[in-house]
Amino acid sequence: MLSGVAAFTFSVLTAAPALADESPEVLREVSVPAGTEIVEGALVSSGTGPAQAGLSKAAPTGECLGPIAAYGVQGCFQHYGDITWVGDTKSDGMSAAVGVFTRYGRASFVCLDTQGVNTWATCKKNYWEDGDVRLQALRYDRNTGKFYEPENWSGWIPVDGQY
Repeated sequence: MLSGVAAFTFSVLTAAPALADESPEVLREVSVPAGTEIVEGALVSSGTGPAQAGLSKAAPTGECLGPIAAYGVQGCFQHYGDITWVGDTKSDGMSAAVGVFTRYGRASFVCLDTQGVNTWATCKKNYWEDGDVRLQALRYDRNTGKFYEPENWSGWIPVDGQY
């Protein structure tokens, strides 16, 4: 593990933990920037890593930075391989989504886990190694093509994993 970098875990979050546990009372739409690419993540099959945080399918292995959670969503960024992980934690009819934004002007994208509750999906993009990414956890309704609260943001994460 890198010095000063937390290993992948959702039990120790700096954000309000209620975001991951409390059901929203009202659906509030969240806007994503115009031109944001929406990518359906690749399902991660079981057996490629340990189950994590109640998800029955394989979870991120190794070091995954910027762990983030909101109601029905968990995610993180794996710096080697530039992989965004997104997990669906609630059977609520919506997909889990993790948006990825950079400081250096690369277009944003959202990685979706559309496989249902208790699954993980991954999206791979190639980022500038001297850059930083920031994650946004939110929910996605495939029927309407809209994103919803609650949402949560990570801090800036160095693409090379060096804090």
